[in-house]
Amino acid sequence: MTNEELLSLDIDGLATLIRLREVSPVEVTETVLGRIAELDPVLNVFIAVTAESALAAARRLEAELRSGKYRGPLHGVPIALKDIFTVKGEVITAGSKILAEWRADEDATVVKRLKEAGAVLVGRTNLHEFAMGATTENPHYGPTRNPWDPRRIPGGSSGGSAAAVAAGMGYGALGTDTGGSIRLPAALCGIVGLKPTYGRVSRKGLLPLSWSLDHVGPMTRTVKDAAYLLEVLAGADDGDPSCSRRPVEPYGALVEPMGDRPLKGVRLGVVREYFFEDLDDEIRRAVDRALAVSEDLGAEIVKVTVPWIDEAAVAQRAISQVEGFAVHERWFRSQPELYGEDVRIRLEIGEKIPGYQYVQAQRIRRMFQKAFLKVFDRCDAVVAPTNARPPFGIGEVGPEETVNNIFRLGRTPLFNLLGFPVLSVPCGKTSEGLPVGLQWVGRPFGEASLLGFAHAYEQATPWHREFAPRAVTPECLYDSLGDR
Repeated sequence: MTNEELLSLDIDGLATLIRLREVSPVEVTETVLGRIAELDPVLNVFIAVTAESALAAARRLEAELRSGKYRGPLHGVPIALKDIFTVKGEVITAGSKILAEWRADEDATVVKRLKEAGAVLVGRTNLHEFAMGATTENPHYGPTRNPWDPRRIPGGSSGGSAAAVAAGMGYGALGTDTGGSIRLPAALCGIVGLKPTYGRVSRKGLLPLSWSLDHVGPMTRTVKDAAYLLEVLAGADDGDPSCSRRPVEPYGALVEPMGDRPLKGVRLGVVREYFFEDLDDEIRRAVDRALAVSEDLGAEIVKVTVPWIDEAAVAQRAISQVEGFAVHERWFRSQPELYGEDVRIRLEIGEKIPGYQYVQAQRIRRMFQKAFLKVFDRCDAVVAPTNARPPFGIGEVGPEETVNNIFRLGRTPLFNLLGFPVLSVPCGKTSEGLPVGLQWVGRPFGEASLLGFAHAYEQATPWHREFAPRAVTPECLYDSLGDR
């Protein structure tokens, strides 16, 4: 098997080869580290590559296989971490200079669970500073570049994680999502991104942005891979009081479509207000084609409406900005010069929002949640565009636009206000070859059904087979930048 063939596998395919000992964890890890060494000088995906510890873990996992121990689908699989999760003994920056020398004294819960499942952690990915933006144009560590066009942003704040998966620099990655920071970069980089239900995955060991809006989730090449990762990450955690004690379902075993029309009897709701407004024409056409494919698979498309959308958009901004300032208040007052300009602007806005507006925003949130729950009386899932327009060029939008970028680029933030599970799946390309994403929204803790619906759609389309390892070479990246 060539390196390109190995890098082009998804977790599901790779896991089979590792389990049968047709490839070894060491071989796979060395191949991924080689890919990182080859492409990271252009794409700037990683803040830190942990090659030594990754190879040591791969050797231990290979020895376990020889002794007959197999931990499951993640055994020996290279995974990247957004540099916002604590890893014992390692510097965790959150993309900032304030934490540039801070070392964690324990693993985040999700990091522990990945290690226990046999994942090989290859490095910590770049992000928008403190996860406070939608572009991953980091003033301290440089911008991460989109593998499909390195002149453009990959989205954010989990842009490094999305680019890593899209470019074959890891078979999966962890991201965080407060206003769309898993789903938007997943859409812009042509991969799958899952924001689980609030409380489904522990946030212990996550450096927070907004306590009531933050979510942790997987970023992968396929829906089934996201299911495998969710099965490992989900579950109760006494270290996170917001974490649910609901039993974890065998998500990876629940995603296979049945028959020629696997969505037969499934009602997919479409909310035209807000979610379909001000869309790029090519993205609108891609989403409409995705709806048509879903109908061919047996789904019924149902038009639904939701009150409180405009008010909810205002509420989401207020909550994220106030809670963001609350997290940073001590640092921001003592060391404001260490923040990048765009994050500084955002924190200044959060500082000025009065308490009564925050309280009103939380009241609107509850009304919006109740209103949106009623939508599921008429449908089994809601579908909507993930990105409203293609990724813009690096440096094209100034720092004063930081608060608007997530709303300008995507249709993602309102689902953080709801806390419902949302999965972004590739659904097309623009005429310039830039990916488009489709969001699938489910009932609270309805991840199993949601993954099944989205998997059925994914398997009927080519987009999950067109990820960047087959398209990106160092030569084409340098050529597109005009710098060999």
